[in-house]
Amino acid sequence: MFWNTLTALCTTIVGKVLLSILVYIVGKAIIAKILVLAAKIRGIEALDPNVRTFTISAIKWTLYLVLVVSIVSILGVPMASVITVLGTAGAAVALGLQGSLANLAGGIMLVIFKPFKVGEYIETSGVQGVVHSINLFYTVLTTLDNKRVTVPNGALMNANVIDYSAEETRRVDLTFLTARSEEPARIQALMKEVMAANEKVLADPAPFAQISGGTNEALEFTARAWCKTGDYWDVYFSLIQAISEKLGANSVQSPAVRVISDK
Repeated sequence: MFWNTLTALCTTIVGKVLLSILVYIVGKAIIAKILVLAAKIRGIEALDPNVRTFTISAIKWTLYLVLVVSIVSILGVPMASVITVLGTAGAAVALGLQGSLANLAGGIMLVIFKPFKVGEYIETSGVQGVVHSINLFYTVLTTLDNKRVTVPNGALMNANVIDYSAEETRRVDLTFLTARSEEPARIQALMKEVMAANEKVLADPAPFAQISGGTNEALEFTARAWCKTGDYWDVYFSLIQAISEKLGANSVQSPAVRVISDK
């Protein structure tokens, strides 16, 4: 009698475990399929990239929660007991996951207030890069040298964020040093000539070139030119080279270059 009862019990437990494993495998495949289909839904596809990524991530975690609850139910654990245990452990878990909850809250705030968007170049928390994705807990950046940086949303919401891509135009600031004996008006004219000849430099606001400082041995000149945000680095490097070559071609003494830029 004992062995019959034990055999029946083991058979039941093994059956539930195998069924749970099967449900997990099938459920995981179904969730993956649902996420792919959800990303193609017209309403979700039309959302802002920030909101779209966040929504897909929320759907994913919700579906996995449903899957876990289903597996627990199949294993025969009373749901009332599960809810009681979860309620009791909730406070302790919340204390242990303060950072994660802060990141979740930060992710929600990022989606609501949109301080930046996917695809924009930002600097925050000591790192900078193009925003790759905004998830429930983390924002992923891709640096210019193609490294991936993960920034917690909680820290991101409490940090200063510099968005280099937010505006349509940006200003390129460059500083050049010449010998003290050089005539300022001539140097300024040469710089303006180079900037005016650059097709990517905007005519309005007009390019700027003036003395900005100096020492007993040198004069410091600042050149400023506006361009479209997407052309910033092309203008930045081309002006350094073109102005340096222009000064050298016109026999400007000691045309040493010192560059000042905000990235």
